[in-house]
Formats: sequence, C-alpha cells, structure tokens
Amino acid sequence: MIKINDLGATDSVFNQFMAELRDATIQQDRLRFRRNLERIGEVMAYEISKTLEYEEEEITTPLGIKEMRTMKEQPVIATILRAGLPFHNGMLNMFDHADNAFIAAYRKYDKNEDFEIKVEYYSSADVEGKVLILCDPMLATGESIVKTLHGLLDDMTPKHIHIAVAVASQDGLDYVQRTLSRQPVTIWVGSIDEELTAKAYIVPGLGDAGDLAYGEKR
Repeated sequence: MIKINDLGATDSVFNQFMAELRDATIQQDRLRFRRNLERIGEVMAYEISKTLEYEEEEITTPLGIKEMRTMKEQPVIATILRAGLPFHNGMLNMFDHADNAFIAAYRKYDKNEDFEIKVEYYSSADVEGKVLILCDPMLATGESIVKTLHGLLDDMTPKHIHIAVAVASQDGLDYVQRTLSRQPVTIWVGSIDEELTAKAYIVPGLGDAGDLAYGEKR
C-alpha cells in the first residue's frame, strides 16, 4: 500500500506558503511564486529527511569531539522540467550533496485538444539501491509521474521512491496508487483537490506552474 502524507492537513507555516502559491494576485510576482515553490520543496525535504537512514559520526569542534547522528547517504532528486525546477532547488537546499535527475515530459495535444503524455529526455544519476525523490508541482492525472518513473527505472531499482507534489487531484493520486502499488512508494502532497476537469486541469488548483514561474509558452 502506498502511503500518502498530506502536509496541508496539519496547521503550520507550510500552509501559508501554499496559500501564497495559489493566490492569483501574489502569483503575478514570478520571483515570489518561484520562491514559494522553493520553500515548499524545502519543507518537504525536511519531512522526507526524517525517514532516511542515519549513523554516528565523530565531529571535531574547536573545543573537542562530539558524536552526531548524520545522514548515511544522500538521495537522488529528480524533477520533471520545467515547472519542477524551483521545487527541485528547494530540495537541493536541504539535500545539498544529492545527485540529480532531470526529465522532459509534457502534454502533446492534437487538433481536438486531446492529449498524450510525451517523455523525451532523461539525464539521471545512478539510482540503483538508493532513495529516489521525484518532485513535480502538480499531479493531475498522474500519467506524467508514472511514465517518468517507468522510463527512469527501466534498468534500475531504487531502495525507496518518494513522490513530492505541491497540489494533487484525488483522481491522480488514485491512479498512481493503482499503477505503482507494487513499488516502495511514499507520496508527499501539499494539498489535495477533488475536482479534475474534462481537460485534466486541477480545480481549484493554481494554474500552470511552469508559465507562472517562467512565462507563457508559445
């Protein structure tokens, strides 16, 4: 069974970041939008860090030696371009020695406005036997996440997969749970929205995260 951790269900400053991320007025400031995505990534990275393995290490201070519990290994952080970049950077602010992976995935529309998910590019560190964190601001249908993981892990088996998203639809979460049920997966989500439109947009959602962060596409 895939575990889902809804961070927005508990009162904290995290919900302030989420509120600003959704606010149509605040979104007009691209810098602030990117920073809020980054801060959400930082908080999620901190929460994920509690699940990792630690070991004792002797730290030499100016006045002596102190035994400290430090991370046994760094995760591999993967993101789906382009909207995931600020989110990814927030993760890197916490896991600053992590290896990385980048994936180009997008919706390819036909003349009837129907679409399929295209994944065209992978650049990844070795994730064999490691903890993998896949971060993407939006989880709508869940197809991008699933296709990305299937391609990324074609010949590699991670120790555990963490999927981190700011906003998810309930339909998308259900799809990921059904499709990846045999994988060791934990999903971290900032907010769960019930509605997914016929064109697979999350409502109320927050809009197009990539456009809000970096400008509208042609």
